[in-house]
Amino acid sequence: MANPKRRHSKSRTAKRRTHQSLDPVVLGECPQCHERKPSHQVCPHCGYYRGRQVRPIKDV
Repeated sequence: MANPKRRHSKSRTAKRRTHQSLDPVVLGECPQCHERKPSHQVCPHCGYYRGRQVRPIKDV
């Protein structure tokens, strides 16, 4: 395998790494309780997913 003859500069390394950042988590609104929740996941506030309750929530 080939090895580099010279060191890559900091700016060249930074240009390559510009696309490695994480995207922010997209939050949608729960149709039941209208709280913010991740898409395609059970709502942590009310326990509903796709119109039915799949996880019981304890009242505190």
